[in-house]
Amino acid sequence: MKTLAKTVLVAGAQGVIGRAAAEHFAKDADTTVYAVSRRPVVGLEDVHPISADLLDPADTRTKLEALNDVTHVIFGAYVEKDTPAERSSVNVALLRNLMEALEQSAPNLQHVTIYQGGKAYGADLGPFKTPAREDDPRLMSPNFYYDQEDHLRQRQQGKRWTFSILRPEAVCGYAVGNPMNLLTVIAVYAAISKELGLPLRFPGTEAAYRALYQITSADILARATAWAGETKAAENEIFNITNGDYFRWQFMWPRIARMFEMDVAEPVPMPLAIYMADKSDLWAEMNAKVQPSADAL
Repeated sequence: MKTLAKTVLVAGAQGVIGRAAAEHFAKDADTTVYAVSRRPVVGLEDVHPISADLLDPADTRTKLEALNDVTHVIFGAYVEKDTPAERSSVNVALLRNLMEALEQSAPNLQHVTIYQGGKAYGADLGPFKTPAREDDPRLMSPNFYYDQEDHLRQRQQGKRWTFSILRPEAVCGYAVGNPMNLLTVIAVYAAISKELGLPLRFPGTEAAYRALYQITSADILARATAWAGETKAAENEIFNITNGDYFRWQFMWPRIARMFEMDVAEPVPMPLAIYMADKSDLWAEMNAKVQPSADAL
């Protein structure tokens, strides 16, 4: 049976989650993909890039008003702020502005997927109940995940479209110019440590080094997103999405060190936001070593 054509809009297409989703859907010949980002979309093939500021309602309406064929929305946009209240305000605005524009322009909208994560269970606050279940009670607000969910549930009442909420663990994948990617953080930290002649030392706590951990590959999350958008049982539901393979950093870290051809040392809690703050000049020097010279070009 031939798959019905669909049109997917991916918001936050330059992020690790959005990029993987856009790449996944772009492989389907019967799917049109719009890739929305504030920054120019780089390196994504077979998509229609749209530069739009979702925090600006007027700009959002102007950029999306012609997209009357959108059937599926993948919302991976995010803005970091210092406090929970600020994060809630700005990230709900991103979702609200996008949905208000699309509900006016896209009469055939069928499904919306948004992403949450460990903060829904209090992972950012300290130890929390494991295994975390989708029906676990909420924590005290403000929490932008809850506020986005409440906004979506309220907006969806009486509408034909449905939604799904996916909760990955730390997402690993490929993205350009996006720091919210565990693989990129580890790679940069390892490269700087190696440049300084230091062993690769786990910068977290001893407890984190020994604890069970899990991640979510961006490509697996993209496949789950496609499933959720076409599956009746996923309508208006929440799902935890992880790779399913648990590990401990104490065993993974030496393997990462070997990949970088580095020695490994015992963990020392070291906030990277502090210890990387003075490394910009060093990073520029490291980049200069691998950039081709004008003569070579």
